[in-house]
Amino acid sequence: MFSSFFRSLFDKLKKTPKSDLVNYEHEKLSLLETKLNMSFGKTEYYIKALTHRSFLELSPDFQKSNERLEFLGDAVLGLVTAETLFKKYPTKHEGFLTKYRSHLVDKESLFNAAKKLNLIQYVLYDKRYVKGSDEGKKTIVADCMEALIGAIYIDKGLQTAADFIHKWIIVPNVESGLVKVDKNHKGKLLEYTHIHKLPNPRYKIISEAGPDHNKEFVVHVFISDNKWGHGEGKNKKAAEQEAAKDLLQKIND
Repeated sequence: MFSSFFRSLFDKLKKTPKSDLVNYEHEKLSLLETKLNMSFGKTEYYIKALTHRSFLELSPDFQKSNERLEFLGDAVLGLVTAETLFKKYPTKHEGFLTKYRSHLVDKESLFNAAKKLNLIQYVLYDKRYVKGSDEGKKTIVADCMEALIGAIYIDKGLQTAADFIHKWIIVPNVESGLVKVDKNHKGKLLEYTHIHKLPNPRYKIISEAGPDHNKEFVVHVFISDNKWGHGEGKNKKAAEQEAAKDLLQKIND
């Protein structure tokens, strides 16, 4: 009897995580729909958008993370932001528009929007990945914010995605004037090379190490064939920004 009890308990425990996960998904998605005042069509897009790659190690039921949707959302965010700034500032030059756009779509801006949504409570991720680090959580929710934009775009269309971007990202930053500090080091370096009639900076990935959920990229920035800057980051974009920052610091020094 004792043996059969434990066998029954073990079988129950094996089935529980998937069942609990389904309930979790439905509950969280319902709350997010209410928060966004939106009715989701294909819920699988949103589940995927909220699934960080670190979660795949915890649940074999999940085969794909939000990285592809993050890629799509990044493109949609860039387009909507560029069009908004183009119309809002008809007399501003390309350099101003490029810098302003980079402020609105950077990790800090995305994190601030995600914080207003309390997006972290909806995200599926492995807490071991962040190890209690606020910076780790910031990266996760910023990436999920882009993935969520991608999910809304593919599920509801460009106009709904644009409305979401305006409400949660563009309007709070533009109208509040929060976006002031130029943190687009790549943009500043490109402007510098144009002013001094130098070749455009060229970024090259030197190494890529670590598991899929915790990559570390090393990037060098070249002017002509000469290496001038070095950068490291959790993704290619972050490493490129660090490499540009390194070179700008050398120029300033």
